[in-house]
Amino acid sequence: MTGRLDKKLSGRRVLITGPARGIGAALAKRLAAHGAHVGLAGLEPDLLEEVSAHCGGAPWRECSVTDLPGLRTAVEDIAGALDGLDIVIANAGIAAQLPLVGGDPEIFRRTMEVNLGGAYNTINAAAPHVAHKRGYFLLVSSLAAVINLPLVGAYSASKAGVEALGNTLRAELRPYGARVGVAYFGRIDTDMTSRGFGTQAAHTLTSSSHLPAVAPLGSAISALEKGIARRSRVVAAPGHARPLRYIKPVAQRVVDLAVRRNVPQALEVARREHASLTTPQPD
Repeated sequence: MTGRLDKKLSGRRVLITGPARGIGAALAKRLAAHGAHVGLAGLEPDLLEEVSAHCGGAPWRECSVTDLPGLRTAVEDIAGALDGLDIVIANAGIAAQLPLVGGDPEIFRRTMEVNLGGAYNTINAAAPHVAHKRGYFLLVSSLAAVINLPLVGAYSASKAGVEALGNTLRAELRPYGARVGVAYFGRIDTDMTSRGFGTQAAHTLTSSSHLPAVAPLGSAISALEKGIARRSRVVAAPGHARPLRYIKPVAQRVVDLAVRRNVPQALEVARREHASLTTPQPD
């Protein structure tokens, strides 16, 4: 399998947003190991520099996906350094718990601005570069777009929007021969998951609900490298994420029943807790 992936990924020019940590960082390293030429655009410059070093000195630019002019400049710089782009991974995202009633409206605004607005900005800035027969644009959504839990309404809404953007972009890039995929991940062992589910409210909500365990980061990266090599329409991990997309009404009902006993207490805790965003954002 590694040899086939090397053949399909070697020499491909890849731009990744949100590559400083978690899925983005691990994916950049994996693709570089397969011989891809990787470019990095995101926050946390010290971490970006470290990831770049692991990727053979990959070009990187510090920028926020919420800043369209800055993102356009970063994309143009990286595309110039790589002599074009074949693949774009719109991976940047944040999360924070939010009771829809009594929660902080700023959390909702910033989550939508980064996750949904950032995905649109990445399309606006980078999609023209992959509008060719070998092009591929992958938007990282979430299983939260399919199955919606209490406390993560802002994140779920933003990722459902990302899914919609991906489905629309697929039709709009098809005439050029480019393909578009959407990635759906459950709870993966990343900083985002540990911070997002590391609150007292989240523990209260899930303590007796028997939700699936956190999956290793490698499961997501393996799914991504295969999906990118194939220019797949859907990328999903862990194993249960893909079938849940097809039984959404039943799965949502099961989740609702699993957590409902803990919801009132979890909401009260969350309203007092004031959890921060999983990735600090520029003012």
